[in-house]
Amino acid sequence: MSAISHSPAAESAERHERRWAVIVGGIIALLIAMMVFTGLHWAAMPPSRVETIDPRTLHQRGEFIEANLGTTVDAQGQVTVRLVAQQYSFTPQCIVVPADTPVTFRATASDVVHGFVVGRTNANVMLIPGFVSTFTTAFRKTGEMLMPCHEYCGTGHEGMWARVQVVDRNAFLQQAQAGRMVSCVPR
Repeated sequence: MSAISHSPAAESAERHERRWAVIVGGIIALLIAMMVFTGLHWAAMPPSRVETIDPRTLHQRGEFIEANLGTTVDAQGQVTVRLVAQQYSFTPQCIVVPADTPVTFRATASDVVHGFVVGRTNANVMLIPGFVSTFTTAFRKTGEMLMPCHEYCGTGHEGMWARVQVVDRNAFLQQAQAGRMVSCVPR
């Protein structure tokens, strides 16, 4: 039997392969360590911006009573939409927002996980009972868009829709005078 001789090129290739195997192994170990650390950290310390609410009493007191639902403008001119999802509807069923203006949505669910997406926009959120979901977006074009529930919430899920009417900013501000709730139904 003769000893297998390795050429210098084969030895160099083997050395580089081992080096790359160690580098890839190190990267994989680092990623696993990051996942474990992040998982343990977030489990022990939830994000500080999480707002909670009691879904059993949200209709009785606080921000999400029926009189507060819909679109309002505060003294600083900030537009806020408050809504509640429940099987199988949104309250309010129709939301009016101004075009080319930042609009903050504050929403929650009273029973099961819901979600909504406003057609042709980046407005997309999950609504989880016990938590308040908040995001800000702007609508560029006037018109009416559908807002379906996109999280399966039960046998009536397919009928869970609302409408978003995007109107001219000046028309919206005129309707919102004196802190009135802005609605799809003229008052």
